[in-house]
Amino acid sequence: MIGAIDIGGTKIAIGLFEQNGKLVAQNAFPTQPERAWDEALKEIRTLLVQLQKQTGTELEGIGIGCTGPVDPFAGKLLHVDFLPRWEGAEIVSDLAGHFGVPVALENDADAAALGEYTWGAGQGRRTFLFVTVSTGIGAGLIVDGKIYRGLDGFHPEIGHHIIDPSGPLCSCGAHGCWESLASGPAMAQWFVENTPSDHHGPEPVTAQSICERHDVYAQKAIEREGHYLGIGLANMITIFTPEVIALGGGLMRSRHLFWDTIQKTIANACGLVPAEKVIIVPASLGAHTGLYGACSVWLNRFQTTY
Repeated sequence: MIGAIDIGGTKIAIGLFEQNGKLVAQNAFPTQPERAWDEALKEIRTLLVQLQKQTGTELEGIGIGCTGPVDPFAGKLLHVDFLPRWEGAEIVSDLAGHFGVPVALENDADAAALGEYTWGAGQGRRTFLFVTVSTGIGAGLIVDGKIYRGLDGFHPEIGHHIIDPSGPLCSCGAHGCWESLASGPAMAQWFVENTPSDHHGPEPVTAQSICERHDVYAQKAIEREGHYLGIGLANMITIFTPEVIALGGGLMRSRHLFWDTIQKTIANACGLVPAEKVIIVPASLGAHTGLYGACSVWLNRFQTTY
């Protein structure tokens, strides 16, 4: 079995896969980002052992997809906004030492891109871009079956390319980057700041709660979200012109609300490339995209064919 670990800012999912991509068992628990890595590590180990016992199987390896900047070859976390006490965590060596198997780590967007390329929307494509829109915005680019890597193997932070330099300040230090304008929290923040307080309701405002409303204020936020999603995607099409773009993440469960605006924005912004030939589709692996991605991280690193 291949152990798969999907580490997000909200939850950590653990799964066991056969090498053909069949998910055999899975479970999850809250990340609790305020706690230290050592505490989360104990829970990851415990749950992975429980799944092994439950299925009566042994591990051949472990693949990990983790939110935020990571060093995939040193096997450790860099500075992750959502996990402030995890910086420098030696994820790969901690798990490899405990379980005695090879372990591979990638940024979660790269991991999900590999999963969709291997078993989902990117199958058979030479150039494939996966974009996830949730707490943040991340993207992974696959070219000829390989993750596109930058200098020193770094993952390009596509979610932080600047769209409007007069826009809101992001935690990355820039103003008006894609994530600060079109992520779920960005959508919620804009709604709170631009609507009367008596329209916020008793519960905290979230992107999901906005998408469930049917008033003029929600419609403005939805139109704005579609506009900025469209600009970011238009930039990706102009720069990379991939064959397929798959959209995933929590906010994309409401993609029908943004779809027309996204398409119109792309059509108006991409005049020099054949944007009409770029296929934009929902990510196809559903709620377990992150786990499939983590499994494919290990296969991509340690198996030449799969």
